[in-house]
Amino acid sequence: MPAEARANKALSSPLTERQEARRRRILHASAQLASRGGFDAVQMREVAESSQVALGTLYRYFPSKVHLLVATMQDQLEHMHGTLRKKPPAGETAAERVAETLMRAFRALQREPHLADAMVRALTFADRSVSPEVDQVSRQTTVIILDAMGLESPTPDQLSAVRVIEHTWHSALITWLSGRASIAQVKIDIETVCRLIDLTGPDAGA
Repeated sequence: MPAEARANKALSSPLTERQEARRRRILHASAQLASRGGFDAVQMREVAESSQVALGTLYRYFPSKVHLLVATMQDQLEHMHGTLRKKPPAGETAAERVAETLMRAFRALQREPHLADAMVRALTFADRSVSPEVDQVSRQTTVIILDAMGLESPTPDQLSAVRVIEHTWHSALITWLSGRASIAQVKIDIETVCRLIDLTGPDAGA
């Protein structure tokens, strides 16, 4: 069985408390190394040593550095979500709340530019074998946006708008990391795309 299939099979089952603790150490080590030196600084052997797991064990959880860094991004987004829930956005409209939420998440990544670059590069490099991890990132981003909108049962049109907002946020990260967009430009793009929410709301056709 290929390494990717073994990892997906292993992680599709609920982790024991010990396995979950081991996985969290791995993700923490990955984030620490990436924060210091970006994508190239995340070496699987160093991650294994830092998280105190055997190299073979690390590969059972994450078959490659790309798998690991995409999972690290999902973990970072999950942490951001918890922080956002403690202090929800204050905008009057759903569009304003989503824009505020995404900019707060963006600024959190801005404080760790090497880590942000490593995670975004991993997403860009991800092939089909990394689909489960990429899907987790997408789902976490969707949940963050829907929470800000205050929606539990979005319509197909609203989900479509959320996907476009996700694509724009991801693209904004890439252009900012590459030095092709300022924070001010990112803010304008995010606020502009979030207006799609008003176009897909229940009163849009009124």
